[in-house]
Amino acid sequence: MMKDNMKFATKAIHAGQEPDPTTGAVMTPIYQTSTYAQKAPGDHKGFEYSRGTNPTRQALEACLAALENAKYGLAFSSGMGATDAVMKLLQPGDEVITGNDLYGGSYRIFTKIYMKYGIKFHFLDLSKPENIEQYINEKTKLVWIETPTNPTMQIIDIEGIAKITKANNILLSVDNTFASPYLQNPMDLGADIVMHSVTKYIGGHSDVVMGALLVNDDELYKQLWFIYNACGATPGPQDAFLVLRGIKTLHLRMKAHCENGARVAAFLKTHPKIDKIYWPGFEDHPNHDVAKRQMRDFGGMVSITIKDADLQETYRIASRFKVFTLAESLGGVESLINHPTSMTHGSIPKDEREKVGVTDNLLRLSVGVEDIEDLLADLEQALS
Repeated sequence: MMKDNMKFATKAIHAGQEPDPTTGAVMTPIYQTSTYAQKAPGDHKGFEYSRGTNPTRQALEACLAALENAKYGLAFSSGMGATDAVMKLLQPGDEVITGNDLYGGSYRIFTKIYMKYGIKFHFLDLSKPENIEQYINEKTKLVWIETPTNPTMQIIDIEGIAKITKANNILLSVDNTFASPYLQNPMDLGADIVMHSVTKYIGGHSDVVMGALLVNDDELYKQLWFIYNACGATPGPQDAFLVLRGIKTLHLRMKAHCENGARVAAFLKTHPKIDKIYWPGFEDHPNHDVAKRQMRDFGGMVSITIKDADLQETYRIASRFKVFTLAESLGGVESLINHPTSMTHGSIPKDEREKVGVTDNLLRLSVGVEDIEDLLADLEQALS
């Protein structure tokens, strides 16, 4: 069966993977080698050096591309390594339009690294696609969006943004980490590049750090592959193997994340200790209609603000959980709780964070796949 005709669950288990021709091994072997024998000097037809290509990583890249309905995949040693590669497509003087609610690491690399090289960033409210139009000029080369955003779950209309970027010959890159390819496929909606922190839902077990870029355009792939090979932020075969194994249950895990996420969100929405709740499955969530259109479900990420809580009270509550673990990251099978202003978003200035609701009393939940009754009981005791 060709991968183009496969359903998602079948792709997750089979895409990019064939039995090992030497042994017949069903699972892709871990090719733990740095270099490869060549038939003659200058023979570039096979594998040469594992920074550039490795059979285990190649199988993973083909699988990731299939999951995102893309032609090409590139795996990186982290999500930030993947983001960095996209930024290296730019030249001094270029301009980037992005959102005003971003993962702190993305904000940091944009403002602390690439601004120094003469690249200008516009951090905008992207709730309406037309908001970007007045910022577009001949120097605009890239629009970078997250949806849902981290941590206030803003929903951005990918198709609406893509119509504008295509009309202006601007690249559109979508960070699809929170949704995963199971819930959303930005390539089908007009994105040129899809980025994942593979560390999160795709890996799914909090045991690998990895990133990925998915593209369709041949020339864009060649440019990104050159950066990938030349700069060397590529993962090793053991990590590639672990992610391939994780992907085989992605569809099962995401169903459970979505089911538990919906139950947790409903429980917290009426809880007396909760002031605001951010989850795109609620009808009153901003751009809920867009989420319904471009996502297959609403995911397992939920953010809340604690009513009348100062920083110390928020710390106290965050430290009281027994099933949820206080930790950075998200998307693993275990439930995590995060305090963005002191953890994942600490590099964003306080006034900038607070403009979009990332306040000291905000907590972000990554709802795992444990028994829902245990999760709800843990929330109740921690908030008491």
